Amino acid sequence: MAEYAEALKRNGIDYDEAMERFGGNAALYERLALKFLDDAHFAALEQALADGDVDTAVREAHTLKGVAGNLSFTALYEAASKVNAALREGDLAEATALMDPARNAHAAVVSALSSLRDER
Repeated sequence: MAEYAEALKRNGIDYDEAMERFGGNAALYERLALKFLDDAHFAALEQALADGDVDTAVREAHTLKGVAGNLSFTALYEAASKVNAALREGDLAEATALMDPARNAHAAVVSALSSLRDER
């Protein structure tokens, strides 16, 4: 299990923290984490930014931050938090500039979860 946790940590997922949050219920965590592969909030955030729709971008960034935090996707949570903060300040340019780390963190989480799903 330690190797599994380390593989997830390399991709920005704090499995140990998740197990604390989920009371050690690995099956529940994995079921919920794998649902993230179908989550559309990241794509909706990118589209809202591209459209200059600050209100939608704020909502999507906030939701993404919450989901990432609840599932211990630490790097994605931190990146989404920064995007969310910039949007709340009304700084669309800064939020857009902060999307590169968010994209990288999101891609890492998706990669790790896809590998997990494929192993099941």
